[in-house]
Amino acid sequence: MTWSVDEIDYAAIDVARVRDNRTLFYLLTSASFMESGSDTYAGNLARHYADTPEAAAWLKQQWEGEELQHGLSLRRYVEHVWPEFDWAAGYERFFGEYRLTCNDDNLETSRALEMAARCVVETGTASYYRALEAASDEPVLRELARRISSDEVRHYKHFFRYFNDLNDRERHGRLKVLGVIARRLLEIKNDDADISLRNILRVERGRDDIPDADVAALNSQCSDMVRHNLPIEMTIKMLLRPLHLHARIERLVHRPLVAMVSLAILR
Repeated sequence: MTWSVDEIDYAAIDVARVRDNRTLFYLLTSASFMESGSDTYAGNLARHYADTPEAAAWLKQQWEGEELQHGLSLRRYVEHVWPEFDWAAGYERFFGEYRLTCNDDNLETSRALEMAARCVVETGTASYYRALEAASDEPVLRELARRISSDEVRHYKHFFRYFNDLNDRERHGRLKVLGVIARRLLEIKNDDADISLRNILRVERGRDDIPDADVAALNSQCSDMVRHNLPIEMTIKMLLRPLHLHARIERLVHRPLVAMVSLAILR
């Protein structure tokens, strides 16, 4: 790990700057839930790459631990700023649903193409934390979001290297890789956010029957904040790398890809 959660000075948080920002509360709590469940998904991925020992070892020995640290560091931030929220109860409810979605059915059958899909996911998370950094002027949150985003960019580089190594053997063409990128991009706004936000509301309201319309409205509110702070150029650059396009082609597809990113991540 390049840093430790113990390096974050939670006592220095300027609570007054962030306490009343409920949208940030939902974004940070939701992210803390999803990152805290990373070990389940990491285990699935490591088994998927059992015949690629280097990748499997990195997933279990480094990636999993760093993702879990993201979850812990965000949890500590949420509990410091909003101590009245029962994080443990919310996470228990969330994970009960989330673990059912973590299965091999969601993985590409091709090892190389799953690495391309992971590049899309890491692009989304790196951009998400950059957006959180830009959305707040609270110094500790900005530092924490910057550290996590840097980790996600570094993770992306690992997945990109493994994609290149595996695709040298599997020889998938650009159209097939583009299909995976587009499909995973359109799926990136999946049920995970709804599951986390629904269970946050359940704890807040002390009831299980949360209307779908309330979850959808809250998800839209959170997406608006991300949309206004998303580093779009960084996002596009990362998405295009697995295609290994010539500069002229990149310029041609830039505008439609911006539209696709807007539709997928920001809808």
